[in-house]
Amino acid sequence: MQPFFSILVVCLNPGEKLAETLESIENQSFQDYEVLVKDGLSADGSLAYAKELSEKWQREKRLCKMKVVSQKDSGIYDAMNQASEAASGKYIYFLNCGDCFTSKTVLGEMADFISECRKDERRKGDVPGIYYGNIYERLTGQQVTSNPHLDAFGCYRNVPCHQACFYDRRLLAAHPFDTRYRVRADYEQFLWCFFTNEFQEKVEFRYKEILIADYEGGGFSETKENRRVSAREHKEITEKYMSEGQIIKFRLILWMTLAPLRTKIAENEKTAGIYNRLKKMLYSRKQ
Repeated sequence: MQPFFSILVVCLNPGEKLAETLESIENQSFQDYEVLVKDGLSADGSLAYAKELSEKWQREKRLCKMKVVSQKDSGIYDAMNQASEAASGKYIYFLNCGDCFTSKTVLGEMADFISECRKDERRKGDVPGIYYGNIYERLTGQQVTSNPHLDAFGCYRNVPCHQACFYDRRLLAAHPFDTRYRVRADYEQFLWCFFTNEFQEKVEFRYKEILIADYEGGGFSETKENRRVSAREHKEITEKYMSEGQIIKFRLILWMTLAPLRTKIAENEKTAGIYNRLKKMLYSRKQ
């Protein structure tokens, strides 16, 4: 029987973080899911816990299952692609090592939300979707609210991070993460879904006001070097999917609204709370 969710955890020598993340998954009240741990040949013994937990679930005859795929990869996005290929669930969610679900009911609430959305989508045809919410960023100690109403400018400025998104598996099968991008392959995949895709109908983007994941922050994409790579990749990706006129317009808007200053405010532990509350208020006014 096909599981509703595939929860994909990619890792390489994660230490105790893997156990913390898997415990967060195990505690979910909704259990129609599989966990797929994609390991890049770890040598720290961390996989032992995953194997023990898998055997425990089998003994307890739980509905949820776990698979461990241990093989070499070229980096995080290649690992995520390998995990997606091995997954069998209807909807895919990536939970990084060190990140945790914010409550025991997250999967159940999202399963209900997706099922309700699918009733509407079936009237339009079998339209694939990305279903997303908000995250809690541990680094700043604040909730990061996703944009409930995505448009071209919203996609230029920012999209929900993958820890906030549940993907219809068909979207990742049709357009895997492009591993040429070191930092922004998930951004490129999201823009492909929004602007250009192989499905006759437009992909659905459905937002639910729910706190999905406790995001560790300060990871791979946020180092000083990779921030420079991120800016370069953002330019290349937006030029791939957006017109020159759109890009000029969006850059002007960001310049006029002091985007660099707002970014510093959002990333500062002392000011992030005020910034995110104001952002949430602005988003709610658009609803």
